[in-house]
This record gives sequence, structure tokens and C-alpha cells, in this order.
Amino acid sequence: MELFFLVLLIIVMATALGSCFLVAFALPGSAIVTIAIAAFSGGLFAGNPDAYFALGGPGQWLSAGVTNFRGVYWEVERDTLIAIPLFVFMDIMLQRSKIAEDLLVTMATLFGPVPGGLGISVVFVGAFLAATTGIVNATVVAMGLISLPAMLRSKYSVPLATGTIAASGTLGQIISPSIVLIMLADQLASAVDQAGTLRQQLYKASTGEISMPSDFGVISTSAGEMFLGAFVPGLLLVGL
Repeated sequence: MELFFLVLLIIVMATALGSCFLVAFALPGSAIVTIAIAAFSGGLFAGNPDAYFALGGPGQWLSAGVTNFRGVYWEVERDTLIAIPLFVFMDIMLQRSKIAEDLLVTMATLFGPVPGGLGISVVFVGAFLAATTGIVNATVVAMGLISLPAMLRSKYSVPLATGTIAASGTLGQIISPSIVLIMLADQLASAVDQAGTLRQQLYKASTGEISMPSDFGVISTSAGEMFLGAFVPGLLLVGL
């Protein structure tokens, strides 16, 4: 039954996102709705609201979600997340100042004589904007409004034109710097702290010693290391 409710979660989330519901409410709302349905079904059919949860119950899952939410938005010690609003601000500036539009026009002129040059310019502009902003909005909005009509006038097929724009726009999720990688590094840092505390407790319980050797510690990953790890795959995607 856990697999059934996992599929239900994906369906509810996809439906909410596809109906243009706000992402900030669609993602947690889908989880809350699925947890409520699973708890209600467990109480109705099995006599126990926790019956259809692999671990814990609905209260623990909701509590874990609230704890994670508070950890992201209320812990001022996490200075890594300061970069996110700055990336969003840069994205808005590129979009409103028409810099993204000028870059796309320039690249289209450069690759004009090459067969498929307009599609190639879209990919390169997507990579440049991804490496600048770290998010998708400026790339997709600018290229969707500017390059899509031009590609259709140049007899590009609709699937090829829209697919090129969508694929190059989402390069911002992996090419450094990336907001997704920043948030992932922040979550990994929290997980490392919890794992280190648990390992320290287990070491003390098994050996009786208070201090644990550093060789047994859990090593964290910084945002810079995440950026370095995604650099080559991002360039590989651009090349492909």
C-alpha cells in the first residue's frame, strides 16, 4: 500500500503543477493531501491511521515536514541560502533589461550561416544564462518569446523548436551556479550533522569513549564542491 500512496502523491503533485497552481503551495499541499488520505484510509479499512505508513504515522510525517520548513526559512545561521534571492534578482534584471534578448539575437546572427544555427544559438544562450542566473525563468521566457516565432518562421518543426527551448532553458538547474545545487548542499549539510551526532552516540555506546576519532566522522559537501561536480555534466549536456 505504501507504493500505491507514493503513486498517488506523484499524481496529485503532477495535477496541481499542471493546473498552474503555485509551486510553493502545490508541493507541500500534495504531500499533506496524500498523508491525510493515507491516514483516513488506514483508519477506515485497517482500524489504525498508521497502517499504511512504512515508518511512523501521519503526525510524524507532518512534524518532519514542518521541521524541515522551519530549518530552511528560520535558521539564520544558514548563510548559504542568501545566494538564492540574489540569483532571482539577477534573473529579473536580465529579463527586464532585455540583455537576454540582445544576447539571443547576437548569437543567432553569429550562427546564422550554419545549418540549424538558430537552434544552436538557443542552446548556447541557454547555457550562458544558466551559468549567470542559476535558474530557468529568464532563459525560458526570453527564448520562448523571441526564438520560438523565429524558429517557426525558419521552418523548424514545432516539437524540435519547443523541445530545444525547454531543454536549453532547464540547463540552469545543473550548470553552476545553480539554486537547486545550493539547496541540495544545504540539505546535505543538515543530514551530515544529524549523521555525525548519531554516529557519535553509537561510538560512545559501543566503546564507552566520549571522543570519536576523526576518521569515523561524516564529511560534509559544500556548495562549491557541488558546483564543481556539476560543471562537466552541464557542459556535456550542452554539447549533446
